[in-house]
Amino acid sequence: MTTTRPTRPALDPELRELLADMPLMSQLSPEVLAQLRRLPSTPVEPLLAHRQVDRREVTVPAKDGAPIPLSVFSPANTDRSSAAPCVYWMHGGGMVMGDRFSQIDIPLEWLDEFGAVVVSVDYRLAPEATGTTLVDDCYQGLLWVAEHSAELGIDPSRIVVAGASAGGGLAAGVTLLARDLGTPAIAAQMLICPMLDHRNTSTSSRQYSGGSGVWTREMNEFGWRAVLGDLTDAQVPAYVSPALADDLSGLPTTYIDTGSAEVFRDEDTDYATRLWAAGSQAELHVWAGGFHGFDALYPQARISAEARRTRTAWLARLLLSDSAA
Repeated sequence: MTTTRPTRPALDPELRELLADMPLMSQLSPEVLAQLRRLPSTPVEPLLAHRQVDRREVTVPAKDGAPIPLSVFSPANTDRSSAAPCVYWMHGGGMVMGDRFSQIDIPLEWLDEFGAVVVSVDYRLAPEATGTTLVDDCYQGLLWVAEHSAELGIDPSRIVVAGASAGGGLAAGVTLLARDLGTPAIAAQMLICPMLDHRNTSTSSRQYSGGSGVWTREMNEFGWRAVLGDLTDAQVPAYVSPALADDLSGLPTTYIDTGSAEVFRDEDTDYATRLWAAGSQAELHVWAGGFHGFDALYPQARISAEARRTRTAWLARLLLSDSAA
């Protein structure tokens, strides 16, 4: 008996042409991961060259005392009489790669648009770090930001946690953790194609199994195995795999976007549905023909530009409103 892969939604035509020129991975293994980690980090200097930005590098202690680097980007030459909103950024990379400068062009657009202070955290990576270590690192960084809001010129009532892919999943975990511990206050969470469910069993996960791609079901399994280690399903905390959370009430307003042609589509749309069912507010966008991370890889594509504009418009309604809380 042969099994056939489920039919996939078609890619956006412009994205399909762009993706045709990109070398895609067929697997993610310890050897491949080691090679990827040897690649140069995302250069942040070119992104800052045309901006008036003050940059500060700080290190805060993790729960176990390990150093957690944070990069703080603040608008220069601005009126410091009024406190600025803050975007606390968690990078993507499947829990196993990337650093605090990965996808940093996304939140820097909000520094331009809203005068937001952008803080990006360099959480420890799996498989060297496992379990709740990654989300705890992100949470400790967020606590430092909230505790130093006056020093940073940040309005503590307008802190948005945001992240892409693995960073989106970590942002969701941090938000759950902050709710349950009662601190700090989070105005909103922005989850960009978030990695939310270690079970990897959805229809969209099965659709993007086999072959090569930007992020396949097999790559997803590798990332989750790396971060979960020897934990059984029953031992996985919801802070690590937020789709497991039984209670999604009492969470701040949420923005979720994903593509129709990617692994995380169904777990992301399900999370939005469960937020609504719990009485929480959420806005969901499923971009037709978008593959995983399309707008970060190809920001010049029409669908990418629209996705990024739509996020910024949502943030404008939130951050520029007197009712932001």
